[in-house]
Amino acid sequence: MNDVLLDLPSGTRAKLIAALEGGHLDLTTGPIGLRAALGRLDNPEAIAGALRELHALGMSARGAAAALRAIERVIARQRKPDLVLSGLQVPGTYARDTRIVYDELLGAAERSVWLSSFVYHNGPKVFETLAQRMDERPELQVNLLLNIQRRWGDTTSSEHLISAFAHTFWQQAWPGRRRPRVYYDPRSVEIDTPGAGSSGRAVLHAKAAVVDDEALFITSANLTEAASARNIELGVLLRDRSIALTVVSYFQRLIDTEHLRLLPG
Repeated sequence: MNDVLLDLPSGTRAKLIAALEGGHLDLTTGPIGLRAALGRLDNPEAIAGALRELHALGMSARGAAAALRAIERVIARQRKPDLVLSGLQVPGTYARDTRIVYDELLGAAERSVWLSSFVYHNGPKVFETLAQRMDERPELQVNLLLNIQRRWGDTTSSEHLISAFAHTFWQQAWPGRRRPRVYYDPRSVEIDTPGAGSSGRAVLHAKAAVVDDEALFITSANLTEAASARNIELGVLLRDRSIALTVVSYFQRLIDTEHLRLLPG
């Protein structure tokens, strides 16, 4: 297979695979059509030429997609972890950008997404890529794990805090037509008890994303503009199916044992 297709960024290759599988592209599509289907590309002419080579060999669009998907799996298994940073850039330090990693992972999800964050700000912006992908892929299953904050000294009932959080999230934060399943830790809304010690209130503090049970992004960055652009944040992107599945299993067991509960819809 042409090296142009092998050297594509993973997110771009995933979009190409989906477009070929969905019939939005064929192997004779030109550079303009590729841009329309895949967005910004550095070398659309070369990609179009590589697809024409596959067409000349008698390969179908779906056949090319299957071959690219198999190659993607092999590359993913051999890929080393990526360092992911936000904020100040230091010359000589190679790392990927937090915002770009989130957009690539969520924008190319095919089957499942688990996304956990302690805080989110400007929901329509930070959830835009994920909501759009859910609307594009009806089979995509999305689980969000979000913290509900109780400020120190607040004596509002837990039920009211949960209801208010749910109303704000569904009415103001979530921008898509399809809805994800959203979970919270009920301990985060418990009323503070003096002397409770280790048995008192706790929060859902994990910041991570697992996509298609294969890619795992662990980061200090919350889902906020400051975290993705200005704060000094550090994370790592792993493409290790075993570790990704372990994280998914952990989240699922927390749900099954009701340590995480479903947010009212």
